[in-house]
Amino acid sequence: MSTPALILASSSRFRQMQLQQLNLPFSTCSPDIDETPLAHENAAATALRLATGKAQAVAEIYPQHLIIGSDQVAFCQHTQLGKPMSVEKAAETLRFTSGQHLDFYTAVVLLNTLTGRMHSHVDLTQVQMRELSDESIQRYLEQEPDAIYCAGGAKSEGLGQTLIAAITSTDPNALIGLPMLSLIGFLIEEGIALP
Repeated sequence: MSTPALILASSSRFRQMQLQQLNLPFSTCSPDIDETPLAHENAAATALRLATGKAQAVAEIYPQHLIIGSDQVAFCQHTQLGKPMSVEKAAETLRFTSGQHLDFYTAVVLLNTLTGRMHSHVDLTQVQMRELSDESIQRYLEQEPDAIYCAGGAKSEGLGQTLIAAITSTDPNALIGLPMLSLIGFLIEEGIALP
């Protein structure tokens, strides 16, 4: 039996770039799901529910494939932080997180729609933000327009690293948006040949 084709259930170019590093052929499909957190749902559960929902939404279109779903939620001062989606909201978020400790929960699922088997993992990355002035936030957002598409507004693989004092993680890829180390294990379990 041949290995099912790989689908990334995401329109995120950051996740696409991460997956391209594996030199595997894949297609992308943008899932249409409501990403609103549920009442009393913790950040890890939100991330996992959304990653699972994205994979399942795409499974309806691709019934004989391996589908990757992922989602990231930042958590700071008892508040879930998603993608700001505007410069104004990003600036507000960065003022809120200035000097604070953030937890980034990044979930990844791999769904084999042929067998129904689903692998899942939620990665925790802890980030200590620097004290940020309004001027430094404004300069950052002018020079890093993609930050509005990143949970918490800090694009760590770009200029966002200037906002961060320390990162603690078991998978440095997770903060970018896709926990690659767990995903690689899932792909190997599903028979994908990797070097």
